[in-house]
Amino acid sequence: MFETKISKLASKRKDRDKDPELTSVLVAVGGESSDDDTVKLACELLNSNKGDLYIVYVIEMERGLPLDAEVAPATAKAEEVLKHMEEIARPFKCSAQAELLQSRGAGLAVVQEAVDKQVDAIVLGIPYREEYGTFSVGDSIPYVLKNAPCRVIVWRDQKPFSVSTNGLKPLKAGL
Repeated sequence: MFETKISKLASKRKDRDKDPELTSVLVAVGGESSDDDTVKLACELLNSNKGDLYIVYVIEMERGLPLDAEVAPATAKAEEVLKHMEEIARPFKCSAQAELLQSRGAGLAVVQEAVDKQVDAIVLGIPYREEYGTFSVGDSIPYVLKNAPCRVIVWRDQKPFSVSTNGLKPLKAGL
């Protein structure tokens, strides 16, 4: 079933490549600093035609728990974030629908939702993050970039700067 939907999207994409106007965008949020800007960007991509905006928050479930297990603290945070994202989208007058998903992997859930909703683009946001001294985008973004059947736009927050006596210089993450 998943492969059939991807085939349909591939044929739809051939027609759409001639017309770059986006009518539906899925934006994934996670309570990060980049969420507000990511939702605004998605709305601006749709603003000329007041298209459909799908905002998703994915709770990654541990393998030891069933996918439909109630995780109250995570659910409360997700609902708060989704409500705030709907408020961010409201001035843009696009049709915004927020949804909470539970999955083993966020990337997989985002791609599956994009296929199910047949969106024209996915917008993802990440804060500037370093792991072990090296810039990192995590696991979800590479998965979405590789497997999404539509356009993918990644918003990365600015690298943090500190003011020193010599001017501005980049901060190391984790300091």
